[in-house]
Amino acid sequence: MNFYKYHGLGNDYIVMDPREVALQPDAKQIRRICHRNYGIGSDGILWGPLSDQNQPFAVKIFNPDGSEAEKSGNGLRIFARYLLDCSLVAETPFAISTIGGEVIAQVSGGGRSVSVEMGQVSFDSRNIPVEGPPREVINERLDIDGTEVVFCAATIGNPHCVILEDVLDIGKVKNLGPKIENHPVFPNRTNVQFATVVNSARIDIEIWERGAGYTLASGSSASATAAVVHRLGLCGNHVSVHMPGGTLDITIAKDDAVTMSGPVTRIGQGTLDTEMFDHEEHNQAAS
Repeated sequence: MNFYKYHGLGNDYIVMDPREVALQPDAKQIRRICHRNYGIGSDGILWGPLSDQNQPFAVKIFNPDGSEAEKSGNGLRIFARYLLDCSLVAETPFAISTIGGEVIAQVSGGGRSVSVEMGQVSFDSRNIPVEGPPREVINERLDIDGTEVVFCAATIGNPHCVILEDVLDIGKVKNLGPKIENHPVFPNRTNVQFATVVNSARIDIEIWERGAGYTLASGSSASATAAVVHRLGLCGNHVSVHMPGGTLDITIAKDDAVTMSGPVTRIGQGTLDTEMFDHEEHNQAAS
């Protein structure tokens, strides 16, 4: 089983190409491959390119818990870089299809930089989804074990919950993140971002990623957070989003369509030995 590993700002993904791997890994195998001790270790698996008559560059995105993600900003930037490395695309715009919608990607600098037009952000509770009557989910309150948080929710093909803070506290992120991710108000679970607005051109965020846990960086999280902060009137339409793993540049159009740009790094490639799947599954959550 051949694999290729990349990271975008420390958010690492394994690409598995169906042209080289006979069968798509199942959820148990995904958990083992992504485990930091029992497998190669990653924040997810990109299964593609999947070719059909309508879209030559479709990809499936799997979280380290084995669930399928609708969209991943860093994952898509990594997949775009992989397509360039395989000489399947050039440094001109091209489309990638996900279950969260189609995006337009462009690789530059020999693959070192990738921009993705992520699509239009929606704050509509029906699209995210968020329980309750149809509405834009802006500055609502949620009680988490006696701690009240004020949040905005959005989707850019996958769900996000954005909480503005005066000071970011990683302990709070790791404590409240999983509780918010799995709160019944979010029927499909949610990604969670804790954000501080530094100024009109800079936002700092910490991320709890659905199906992955605490994460150094996330492209869709950066995109959704910037769109929320812009909707609140706290930043302009060009903003840098700073995460523990690094910075993404975000541009927000008048229709809330978001484009993100940032670096991608190739780590290496290798072959997975099926012996890793022989033992009983223990705790396969990403650590």
